[in-house]
Amino acid sequence: MRAVLARIYRLTRLAASGPGAPVALVLYAVVLGLQFAAVWVSVQIISWYKAFYDALERRDAAEALLQVGHFAALTAAAAACFLVGDWLRKRLQMRLRARLTACMQDAWLANKAYWHLRPGFSVQPVDNPDQRIAEDCRKFIERLLIETLDVISNAVALVSYVAVLWSLSAVPLSFHLFGLDVEIPRYMVWAAFLYVAVSSLLTHLLGRPVKGLVFQQERCEADFRHALVQLREGTDEIAQSSGEEAERRRLERRFGEIRRNWHRLIRAEVILGLFVRPYMQTILRIPTFLALPIYFAGNLTLGGLMQLAQSFSTTATTLSWFIFSYRDLAEFVAVSERLDDLLALTRNPQTPEGVPQAITRGAAPGGGMKLQGVALSTPQGRRLAPVPDMALQPGQSLWVAGPSGAGKSTLLAALSGLWPFGEGRISVPEGSRLVLPQTPRVFPEGLAHAVTYPREPEDVGRDAIEAALRETGLGHKLAALDLPGPEGYAGLSMGERQRLALARVFIHRPAVLILDEATSALDARSEVDLLARVRAELPNATIICAAHRPPEGLAPYQILALDPAAATDRASQPLPAPRAGALA
Repeated sequence: MRAVLARIYRLTRLAASGPGAPVALVLYAVVLGLQFAAVWVSVQIISWYKAFYDALERRDAAEALLQVGHFAALTAAAAACFLVGDWLRKRLQMRLRARLTACMQDAWLANKAYWHLRPGFSVQPVDNPDQRIAEDCRKFIERLLIETLDVISNAVALVSYVAVLWSLSAVPLSFHLFGLDVEIPRYMVWAAFLYVAVSSLLTHLLGRPVKGLVFQQERCEADFRHALVQLREGTDEIAQSSGEEAERRRLERRFGEIRRNWHRLIRAEVILGLFVRPYMQTILRIPTFLALPIYFAGNLTLGGLMQLAQSFSTTATTLSWFIFSYRDLAEFVAVSERLDDLLALTRNPQTPEGVPQAITRGAAPGGGMKLQGVALSTPQGRRLAPVPDMALQPGQSLWVAGPSGAGKSTLLAALSGLWPFGEGRISVPEGSRLVLPQTPRVFPEGLAHAVTYPREPEDVGRDAIEAALRETGLGHKLAALDLPGPEGYAGLSMGERQRLALARVFIHRPAVLILDEATSALDARSEVDLLARVRAELPNATIICAAHRPPEGLAPYQILALDPAAATDRASQPLPAPRAGALA
């Protein structure tokens, strides 16, 4: 319980932080005040029961009619308190959710936690972070407001209801048991507490498995949604491969996990409901049955009986908050655990033990690039092909050669400052860097965002965007800049997408350009022409290109061969003299 409360406290402190915190506290106080007002109305309704039913017992029509009017006024007041409080609570919910979501996004993006906490890169990878940030933040705030407001208002209400029940329970319960005279003063008060305490214990024992199953259900649902997203993103490959049946099987497996866990969850909820549902149905009637002995003894009027029963019922219902909210509390605990675990992991990603992370980085003197004693490894500790020492001057190009799996992309990730696994020293020029991958991203906001990423199109300007598209041979796509969302990408081939990514070079003009198979989908003539334009546009930039064929458009260039066999083959078939300088 202490760990659960600590998680909830940490997340609540995050949600209530920031410049909007005072407004959020005021809204919370107002909503709580309206719930206190609703408690006062409930106390008045308890008193109304006696007046109304006593009027019925006396057959006093005028008084009964007057009490009907009082009931209407109390009902209107209760409805107003609820509706205004619910409206303000929902506004507060969105305010707190926005803040918590922003904090979770910051934690996930800070220090590239989203990269380090992937499966295979961390001892404790984060599953479905998108679902945690989107759905769990919403559910946490929703449950936080509902449960805390209920706890506080119920605590205040309980004092009021117990005071009323105490005053109405002046008549003791007297009976004979085993030849003894037994008298229980204020027995209705003790009966309420004992009744709810036993019921709460049974609820917890019967409902204990629910929390874990709710946690697992959230994970299964997120995995299924992720599979659907993958289907949407891979439409071309799936359609060209006629992979519909394979996708159907994959989706059926994911949904099968949902179904199996759902059946376990509903079984656990049925077991819990075997007690909770009868309890909810009887809690309004049990008080009347318990009060019957003193009514039949002539110590209560009909109105007094109804008032006492209503007071007991209200007290027991307030005490039963744990029972009625058990399923929601289980969900609250589950989402709190998922969000708090995400925060903890982003603060300290756990990498496999024994894997070296001793790469030192610095600025290269004179603005060039230098590698000294660099040896890279996988996150599991497997050594990759050795990296020769090398030095590049500003304005020079480097071709990283080697077969697939030799570690070309890993080396580029290390040069960009991202890859931590290995040792040695990497010195790179100061200034901006731009890394273009083999499969460029597209963005739902539209074509212009793909050209200017990570900047906004408004910061770049329409003229610069159009000029960049023309430079990369995409002048025919200028009209697509005005199309909404993904429509601008309709019909783009992979080669055109790579041209679209290369357009960023003409926007950002980086000091270091890293190309990781970024022109693999282009024909050889187009690749030479486009890379030559890039080199002409960036005469002083350091350009590193990993590719399976020589980047002729960047000539002259040096060669860094990661695989010894590839280096030997390259030596036996040397490149033209302007491109000489192969490193081994």
